[in-house]
Amino acid sequence: MPLWKKNLYIMFAAQILSTMGFSMIFPFLPNYVAHLGSSFGFDIVFLAGAVYSGQAITMALTSPIWGTLADRFGKKLMVERAMFGGSILLLMMAFVPNAEMLVLVRTIQGAVTGTVGAANALVAATAPRERMGYAMGMLQVGVWAGVALGPLIGGVLADAFGYNMAFYFTAALLFIGGIIVFIAIEEPNDQREKKQGTAGMVAEWRTVLGAPGVSLVFFFRFISWLGRNILVPYLPLFMATLILSQDRLNTLTGLTIALASAAGTVTAVVLGRLGDQIGHKKILIGCAFAAALFYIPQFFVTHVWQLLVLQALTGGAAGGIMPVLSALLNHYTKPGHEGAAFGFDNSVTSLSRAVAPMIGATIVLFGGYRLIFLCTALLFAATGILAIFKLPDLNPRRLSSSSD
Repeated sequence: MPLWKKNLYIMFAAQILSTMGFSMIFPFLPNYVAHLGSSFGFDIVFLAGAVYSGQAITMALTSPIWGTLADRFGKKLMVERAMFGGSILLLMMAFVPNAEMLVLVRTIQGAVTGTVGAANALVAATAPRERMGYAMGMLQVGVWAGVALGPLIGGVLADAFGYNMAFYFTAALLFIGGIIVFIAIEEPNDQREKKQGTAGMVAEWRTVLGAPGVSLVFFFRFISWLGRNILVPYLPLFMATLILSQDRLNTLTGLTIALASAAGTVTAVVLGRLGDQIGHKKILIGCAFAAALFYIPQFFVTHVWQLLVLQALTGGAAGGIMPVLSALLNHYTKPGHEGAAFGFDNSVTSLSRAVAPMIGATIVLFGGYRLIFLCTALLFAATGILAIFKLPDLNPRRLSSSSD
C-alpha cells in the first residue's frame, strides 16, 4: 500500500476517535455549567456562552502558528500535540470546581488542540494532488461519523453515570487516537520546511494568503461552517414548538443532528472523489445551491419528520462542500505549506463557530427561529454565485498509476 494511503486510513480512524470524543460533551455543556454553578457571581447564561466561544476564539488565534510549526517540525508531531493535549485537558474538565474554571480550561483547550486542521495538513502533505478530493473526503467522513456518534454516546453516559464519565471517556478516546498516530503514522522528513524564525513564519503566511483563490476558499469555509452552526444552539428550542410532548425532545434533537451528520459522511467521500474527476469547483457550486434549496422549505415545516428529512438533505449537501474546499485549498497553495494553509483553515472554522451563536441570536431576536433557515439559504446561495464568477479554475490533471 502506498504511504499516502496508509497514512490516510490511519488518520481516518484517529479522526473518528478524536471528533467523537470532542463532540460527546457538546450536548450537555450548558447543563454542566449550570450544574457546577458560579463561584464569583457571574450569570450562568453568560458562562454557558463563554464555554463555547472562549475555546473557539483561542483556536482561531493559535491555529496559524501551530500550522506553520507543523511545516518546520513535522505534521505528525502537531497531530500528537492536539490529541494528547486534548486528552489531558478533557480529563481536567471532569474535576473543575466551578463554571469559571471550566471556561478557563476550555479556553486553554482551544489554544492547544485542533485535531482536524492538523490531520488535514498531514494527509495533504503526502497524498497526490490528483487524489486530494478522495483523501479529504475520507477525512471528512471521519469527522462527520464522529460528530454523529459522539453526542448520542455522550448524552447516554451523562444521563446514566453523570457528567464526569463522559469526560473520562472522551479523554480515553483522544489518548487512544494519539497512540495510534504515534505508532503507525510515517512522515517523510523532506516534507518539512527549512526556514526558521518569526520572519520565515510571516513570509510563509504571506505566501499562503497571497496565492490566487486561497482567500476565497477561506471565505467559503467561513460561510459553510456558519451555515451549519448558526442553527445548532436553537434547534432544541425550535423543535419544541413542533411537538406536543417534550418527553422525547432530547432524543429527537440528537437524532436530527445524527441524521445530518450521517448524510454528510456518505456525500463527503463520494463527492470528494467525483471532484477529482470532474473538478472540485463544479461540486462546490452544485452542493452550495443544493443546500440553499433544501434550507428554504424548512421555514415552512409543521412536523418534526419534515425537519428530520430536510436536515438530512442539507447535511448531505454540506458534507460535499467540506472536502472539496480542502482539496481546492491544497491545489491553490504550494507544496510544503500545507501546515500553514490548514492552520489558517482551522482558524477560519473556529472564528465561524465563535460568531455563529451571536448571529443566530440576533436573527431569532428580530425574526424568530424560522428566519434562520432563510438566512442560511441566502448564505449558501451567495457561496454558489461567488464560486461561479470568482473562483479560479484548476488545470486538469491526469491520474497517475502511482497514486492508485
